[in-house]
Amino acid sequence: MKYVWLFGWIRHAEAFGYSHGPLPGTIGTIALLLTALVLGFALHRVDWIRRLRYAAPAVAVAAFGAGVAWLASS
Repeated sequence: MKYVWLFGWIRHAEAFGYSHGPLPGTIGTIALLLTALVLGFALHRVDWIRRLRYAAPAVAVAAFGAGVAWLASS
């Protein structure tokens, strides 16, 4: 079932806003994911943010979501 969903997503990638095709969209999404991971780890190293337990992952998820939304709109 997972593969059916994946192939359906690839076939209709243009409907999701990835107008340049699935490969550039996938590369952009992976780049955003890596950027969000680096951001989360970097924020986790800051002492006053470390005390707020879920602040760094929340910022990383928000950055990833904003980036994917930006990719989908372009």
